[in-house]
Amino acid sequence: MLIVTSNEIPGHKIDAVFGEVMGLTVRSRDIGSQMLAGFRSLGGGELPEMTRALYESRQEVMARMVAEAQQRGANAIVAMRFDTSEMGSNWTEVCAYGTAVYAIPLAKGEPGATGQSIYLTSQPSPQAASQPTPKPGSQPTPPGAQPSPGE
Repeated sequence: MLIVTSNEIPGHKIDAVFGEVMGLTVRSRDIGSQMLAGFRSLGGGELPEMTRALYESRQEVMARMVAEAQQRGANAIVAMRFDTSEMGSNWTEVCAYGTAVYAIPLAKGEPGATGQSIYLTSQPSPQAASQPTPKPGSQPTPPGAQPSPGE
């Protein structure tokens, strides 16, 4: 899943928009790590326990957002953002959100094509790689159709 914070994906055409998707979690800080972080904050510097908790929360909400986008048929998310807020004295809400889209890489020669999109369009698709090569003069089997006997 391609995820960008911009509204467009360079070298790609957005073919369909599936709407906003998000992932959300609310975490409470356990009293032990909260006390340890409180003592460490007296001396200044990074609070590794809190950094780890925030990192894990962001990974979790990203996974939830991606799962929702995939359920809708998207292959990319644009305008992705994080939002965090405090809820009470020891609860933290973390949210990732963006717009689920279906993006098509632009081929070489198309206006706006990039090195990445050209590379992506020159590679065989996973569906094409799993399809048997048609015999000369025969019609290719459409995706999802069963080949006729003898093919």
